[in-house]
Amino acid sequence: MNTLKVETPAGEPIIVMSRTFDAPRALVWEAMTRAEHVARWWGPREMKTTVARLDVRPGGGWRFVHTAPDGRSIVFHGEYRDVQPPKCIVQTFGVEGMYDGRFIVETMTLEEVGDRTHYRVVSHFESLADRDGMIASGMERGANDSMERLETLLTELKPSNRRTA
Repeated sequence: MNTLKVETPAGEPIIVMSRTFDAPRALVWEAMTRAEHVARWWGPREMKTTVARLDVRPGGGWRFVHTAPDGRSIVFHGEYRDVQPPKCIVQTFGVEGMYDGRFIVETMTLEEVGDRTHYRVVSHFESLADRDGMIASGMERGANDSMERLETLLTELKPSNRRTA
């Protein structure tokens, strides 16, 4: 089974996450940039994700709301700085109530590896304390859940698996 690799290099305020998906890059891009797909895979399994905004273009923004079974909500948001379909997105990443007034800058790349896609995201924090706080928040479990759910969605979206009417 392919799992998410999460690295926190010593002394560097970054998190590097990577995984290879058993799907072509164009399909991975579609799943990551269309609201109806993002709502199905983004976040921990127990949370419902609502895509309030997803405007994937430089200067566009995104806003996702996680709702827990107890009704508690967590809001994630950011702005797209660079978008190069289907290979790269640079965006800011914020969490309401966490790092207020500061953003993490993320660079996500999708690399074709035969008929598979290698996903890599580097998250740049303002400090090691911010990075370590993100790790302590449980983000790794949520990221793992997201990537597993994305793999499931990609399997469903593959043309060979789509049902015809």
